[in-house]
Amino acid sequence: MPDKNTTKKGEVLDLLGGKKRKKAEPAAEEKPAAKTPAAETKPAAPKKAALDLLSRKPKKAAEVKPVLAPEPEPEPAPAPAAEPAPAPVKDDGDDKTLNIKAPISVADLAAHMGLKPFKLIAELLPMGVFANPATTLDSDQVAALCEKHGITYERQKREKGAGVKAPVEVIVEPEAKPVEEEPEEVLKLRTPIITVMGHVDHGKTSLLDYIRRTKVVAGEAGGITQHIGAYTVEHDGHTLTFIDTPGHAIFTEMRARGADVTDIVVLVVAANDGIMPQTKEAILHAKAAEKTIIVAVNKCDLPAADPVRVRTQLMEEGLVPTDFGGDVECVDVSAAKGTGINDLLDLLCLQAEVLELKANPKANCRASIIEARMEQGKGSSATVIVQSGTLKVGMPFICGPYAGKVKTMLDDQGQKIKKVTPGMPAEVSGFIETPNVGDELVEMDNERSARKLSEERMEELRQQRLTAPRRSRMEDLLAMMGDSNQKAVLKLFLKGDVQGSVEAIKKAIMDIESEKVECQFIGAAAGPISESDVLLASSSDAVILGFNVKVESNAVKAVKREGVQVKIFSIVYELIDQVKDAMLGLLEPETRETVLGHAEIKQVFDVNKGKAAGSYVSDGKMLRTAEARVLRDGQVVFDGKMSTLRRFKDEVAEVKSGLECGIRLAEYNDYEEGDIIECYTLEKIKQTL
Repeated sequence: MPDKNTTKKGEVLDLLGGKKRKKAEPAAEEKPAAKTPAAETKPAAPKKAALDLLSRKPKKAAEVKPVLAPEPEPEPAPAPAAEPAPAPVKDDGDDKTLNIKAPISVADLAAHMGLKPFKLIAELLPMGVFANPATTLDSDQVAALCEKHGITYERQKREKGAGVKAPVEVIVEPEAKPVEEEPEEVLKLRTPIITVMGHVDHGKTSLLDYIRRTKVVAGEAGGITQHIGAYTVEHDGHTLTFIDTPGHAIFTEMRARGADVTDIVVLVVAANDGIMPQTKEAILHAKAAEKTIIVAVNKCDLPAADPVRVRTQLMEEGLVPTDFGGDVECVDVSAAKGTGINDLLDLLCLQAEVLELKANPKANCRASIIEARMEQGKGSSATVIVQSGTLKVGMPFICGPYAGKVKTMLDDQGQKIKKVTPGMPAEVSGFIETPNVGDELVEMDNERSARKLSEERMEELRQQRLTAPRRSRMEDLLAMMGDSNQKAVLKLFLKGDVQGSVEAIKKAIMDIESEKVECQFIGAAAGPISESDVLLASSSDAVILGFNVKVESNAVKAVKREGVQVKIFSIVYELIDQVKDAMLGLLEPETRETVLGHAEIKQVFDVNKGKAAGSYVSDGKMLRTAEARVLRDGQVVFDGKMSTLRRFKDEVAEVKSGLECGIRLAEYNDYEEGDIIECYTLEKIKQTL
């Protein structure tokens, strides 16, 4: 019965889908073929009959069949199983070895050992370890667990710095991309930055004031610019950014910073004074920075003006005017009457077009700190000029070691703005601490990155301060004892209106040359004088110097309570003179000895109250009010005041050489014949620095 059913079933299947049957049957009948060879021949006859009915050439089909049948079909063939990843546990016969790095979590160790994590957690309890799958195990704990399961634990040494701890995130400041490497299509023309330089009182601020139509000079003490200001002006559709730098000698570094961020230098020279020392310094700064120089010969309206002499002096400094066949443009102007101002602005606009100043407004923002200050109720703020990118409100940044976020921005007119493009100035608030002038403000991706980078830089500065060499204890002891070889120290605490002024004044004071007095700053910052400043100065025995700042109300009480000396100045030269006087006050006057004469003791007399020395003045003279010492065999046996000087029986004030006299010294009676009495005076002379 099974044979007949099989035959019928095979015939039906062959009629419906012979090809499938042909491929599937040999595989299905492969096993029974080995046991019963006769079973293979019975279904072959009906299969051939069915093929003969469907095909006109049964012989060919029969011939092809043995060729097609043994070929394996790729689709039905079972896919090879994926090779398992090599387990850390190596089975070397009866010995199993686990080669991993510790420390390792419980879950990872269980996976390597082929166990469930809860089994290892249970085994850790008797060991006194209350663990969970995320608990990390050290090498000793891993070895104990492996020993319980008969596994040999081989510890791998970690590479230096490796571990299961979270990888340390390294935050770096975005690199500045040079303008030359930027694609031409992203570059846009930017506002030129123009720096006004020159000698003190040659009319730099007055010239800029006329251009801006504002009275800046009236707000400056003594009409002298005390700190840098950045301003913008419009002329014939062009925007120009001006930086006004101070002119006097102590602000040389501030002027140098102004030249570092500028594109064009306007050198202001008074027609009646000509080239002056600060003018030469400005020329050197501009040449060193390789900036374009345009000379504005100011005060041409004065009767003593001589513009030709100025041009001749410029040639001596290596600047050849165009009037004399050179390449340096010179313009005669008058800041008082406005003569030649438009010509100067036209020349600046033309020079800016020639330079083709470009920047990428979509690049990572970078700006230079021109000035920084601390204002009460507002916090730290800074005047910046954008070099590349666009400065926006809410932008996180890093500036030197300090992080921050732009809170507000004001233009040179005091109006709030939301963004600043390259070449434009702005006053930015949002700094954690007052930045240093000359630092670069760099845009960061987010506040977290800015804070982390700030923490790293602050830690580096702290380590540098800790590793800085300090005085040895012996030097401190000698200084406390007042050793004459040690310099006297004048401790100062300086507060200024802006950071640039603070730095310049500090440098000017440190440049005071003295072999006897040393100035030491315990602090120097911008902002008003606060109570904490007074307390710090009191604990350090320092003098507080203020430059254009106010003293807070609570600080006034602290000054009276602590007895700290506070001096406020508005003119920088007055401040420096006061510091010099204070340095001189630390020096005690020198004592100079002047020998007046000598007298030889010829005879000793007894008197009512002791003894007197009858002496002969051998040289010089004897004075009643002078000092005297007794010399015996070249050694001093007494040194003190002269109490009595007599000529015969008369009291005299002076006895000259070649005369005899009677001398008594204060409370001294041990005179001997042959002793020498030396008369001298002591004079106190003020020391110099």
